[in-house]
Amino acid sequence: MASIRDLYLSNVGQTSDLPMLLEVDRAEGVHIYDREGKRYIDMNSGISVSSLGHCHPEVTKAIIDQVSSYTHTMVYGEHVQAPQVSFASRLLKELDEHFQCVYYLSAGTEATELAMKIAKKLTGRYEIIACRDAYHGSTQGAESLRSDEDYKYGYMPLLPGVHHIDFNSIEDLQKISCRTACVICEVVQGEAGVIKGDADYLEALQKKCADVGTLLIFDEIQSGFGRTGRLFAHQHYGVIPDVLLIGKAMGGGMPISGVVSSKKIMEAIVRDPALGHISTFGGHPVSCAAADASLKVLLETSIIEEVQEKEAYIQKRLTAHPIIKEVRSVGLMMAVEPTRRKYLKHIVAKAFELGVIIDWFLFNNRSFRLAPPLIISMSELEEACDILLNAMDFAQGKYAN
Repeated sequence: MASIRDLYLSNVGQTSDLPMLLEVDRAEGVHIYDREGKRYIDMNSGISVSSLGHCHPEVTKAIIDQVSSYTHTMVYGEHVQAPQVSFASRLLKELDEHFQCVYYLSAGTEATELAMKIAKKLTGRYEIIACRDAYHGSTQGAESLRSDEDYKYGYMPLLPGVHHIDFNSIEDLQKISCRTACVICEVVQGEAGVIKGDADYLEALQKKCADVGTLLIFDEIQSGFGRTGRLFAHQHYGVIPDVLLIGKAMGGGMPISGVVSSKKIMEAIVRDPALGHISTFGGHPVSCAAADASLKVLLETSIIEEVQEKEAYIQKRLTAHPIIKEVRSVGLMMAVEPTRRKYLKHIVAKAFELGVIIDWFLFNNRSFRLAPPLIISMSELEEACDILLNAMDFAQGKYAN
C-alpha cells in the first residue's frame, strides 16, 4: 500500500521539486508533531501566520462555537454577520481615525488585487509603483509588482504601467508623479530578508504621495498583528497610509485577509459599476470568529509587549556565534545572515533534524528566516536557540579546513 507521503507526491499539486515533506500529525502551542511522534519547535509560524501558536484555546473555542451556529451563508457583503462586525469594530478602535472600514477577503494576494483596483478607480490613473525586492502575492496582478524579471518572464504579459523604486531611497521618490495611481510598499520588507523602513523615507513617501494625489498603500500582511512589537509596523513611525493591507496572522491560523481604509476610499468599488469587487469566501464567518478571538487575545494580554524582550534574547544568543554576520530584526520578524552563504543549507537541514523548523526567504539567499509564535516562552526560546547554535556548530565544522 502506498504511504501517505507517496500519495501526497502523486495526488497533491506541488509548489517545488524539494518540499519539506514533514508529515504533520498534530500541532499545539509552538510545537508540531510528525506521524512518528517527533516534536518540532516551530520557529517559522507558517510564514508569520500562527502568531498565537497552534490550536490556541480561545481561537479554537471561537471556531467551534461559530461552526455550531452557521458557516457560509452568502457571498461576502450581502448578509449581516456578527463575527464580521465584531472583528472590524475591535480592530478599528486600535487604528488611526482615518481607518473607518474593513473589506474582507480570503488571502493576502487578493487584498493586493483589490487595493490596486481601488487606486485605479479612485484616481483615474493606471501607473503603479512598487519597491524592488518586495512581495505582495502570487496572482497575476500581484506578481506584476515583483521586480524579479527572471521569475516573471514565464507569465508575461502581466499588468502594464508598473514601475519600481528602491526601498529606503528618498531620491527615487521623484519617480512618483501625477500619473501614479498608487505606491504600494511594505513597512518592513519581509522576503528581501527583513529590511526595516527608514523613518525619514516613510515620511517623505507619505508627503510625496499626498502632494501628487497618489494613494499610499502599506502592505502589512506579514508584519501585522503584533509581529514587530506593535499591532502594526507603521505604528512605530506614526506614518498613516491611505490603505492598509492585512492578513496572515489575522485569522489565528484560519484563512482571511482584508483591506482597511476610509469609507470615502472604499466607496470606489460600490458603484459605477456596482459590485466593483466580489469575494465569495471573503469574511467567512468562521475565519472572522477566529480573527476576532485572536485579536482579543493580543489586545488583552501582554503578548505584544513581550515581543521586544524575546527579540533581544534571540539577538544576543545568535549573534554570539562566530559564523553569524548579522541578525536583522523588527520584533520577532527576523533574518539571520551567516558569514558564508554555504553555511545556510547545513544550518536549515541540521536544525530540522534536531527539531527546529526555520525557513528561507524568496529574495534573500544569504539569510534564514525566524518568525516564532509570539506566545513562545523564554524556556522554549532557550531550547530553540540551543538547537540553532548546535546547527551552526555543525555548519561551521563542515568547512573547518
